[in-house]
Amino acid sequence: MKARKKKKVMIILIAIAVFLLVEWLFIGYRFSFGPFKALGDIRMNKIPGNAQSYNMDTVDPMKNSPLEGKNVLFLGSSVTYGSASLRQGIPEYFAARFGCNYTKEAVSGTTLVDNGKNSYVQRLLNNVDPNASYDLLICQLSTNDASKEMPLGDISGSKKLEEFDTNTITGAMEFIICYAQETWGCKVVFYTGSRYDSAAYEVMVIRLLELEEKWGIGVLNLWSSDEFNNLSDDARSLYMYDNVHPTKAGYRDWWCPEMERQLLGFLND
Repeated sequence: MKARKKKKVMIILIAIAVFLLVEWLFIGYRFSFGPFKALGDIRMNKIPGNAQSYNMDTVDPMKNSPLEGKNVLFLGSSVTYGSASLRQGIPEYFAARFGCNYTKEAVSGTTLVDNGKNSYVQRLLNNVDPNASYDLLICQLSTNDASKEMPLGDISGSKKLEEFDTNTITGAMEFIICYAQETWGCKVVFYTGSRYDSAAYEVMVIRLLELEEKWGIGVLNLWSSDEFNNLSDDARSLYMYDNVHPTKAGYRDWWCPEMERQLLGFLND
């Protein structure tokens, strides 16, 4: 009887182990994450927009860069991480182009809204050294808040850190802005994604532009311009892995030059 029970336990444990192995293999292949992320890298390397010719080490450094030697903190999710571009994206472009030092605090699938340990708010509080020196925070307006239908919330009448409702998108953004300004005395910039079919994200962009006025932050707006978003099908296929995530070519040749142009305008204002 004991031997039969022990055998049953072993079968269950083996089944669980096989299930976890298959799950990690899938996650590695699909999302380039975890112990088998090399499988995903192999797949992503075959995408035309991720050819080595689009690597960020091909970016020409800017002369008289306003961020030369400065410390820049990037906060975001998969778009900041570079999940569809072999982890070469906005931070890597900025480092190559502007000559800045960067910290990339990016976790795929996470939200601005404070709904767990990996939220933007919690990672800002727990993963980033408050005693470090940052000259600029660049924060991604996460598409995950839109896809997960997080509540928008209201703009606070306050500028006190403890009075923002971080369970809402607006409150989380205000918290991040206020915390960065109080902790490092640095400038804060948010960036949007390029346009895709999402009414919820469009509402977030509008709210961000309202916060720009309240807080004096910069907004690198890739959403609103019809001209910027008017791509041919061939260009979109090269630049975008899906509706949200750029390839290396998409970052290097489409998104980042426009972000650079808008950032320079903000820094020189």
